[in-house]
Amino acid sequence: MKDETILVKDVMKHKVDFVDGMKTVKEALEEMQHIDTKTLIVKKRHEHDEWGLVVLSDISSKVLAAGKSIERTNIYEVMTKPVVTIHQNMDIRYCARLFEQLGLSRAPVVKHGEIIGMVSHTDMVLKGLFGKE
Repeated sequence: MKDETILVKDVMKHKVDFVDGMKTVKEALEEMQHIDTKTLIVKKRHEHDEWGLVVLSDISSKVLAAGKSIERTNIYEVMTKPVVTIHQNMDIRYCARLFEQLGLSRAPVVKHGEIIGMVSHTDMVLKGLFGKE
């Protein structure tokens, strides 16, 4: 790895999809625009609420494999909440260690308390370590 510090903000995906937790899985998937992140961020309901997260594998295991209907299953039923967030100025080495410790594959990136992107192992390895876009 290069000796220079590579920050999460330098490798993250900038486009994320936000969804209301009351939407059905079908509605949320229809609204999903950035399939490359494989993630939906569930909006906060009020200022003291926390973000939720739904990855496509959640829908696969909790809806598809369980034989549930995408028209009758709400996002809040399959989301993870609260979600671990990563600060934009974190060194990707520490981010990778945190992912390992917590068993994460991706996490929202925050700046001043707002989500500005998504970072994953793929982003850190291919863009950060390997330097490939």
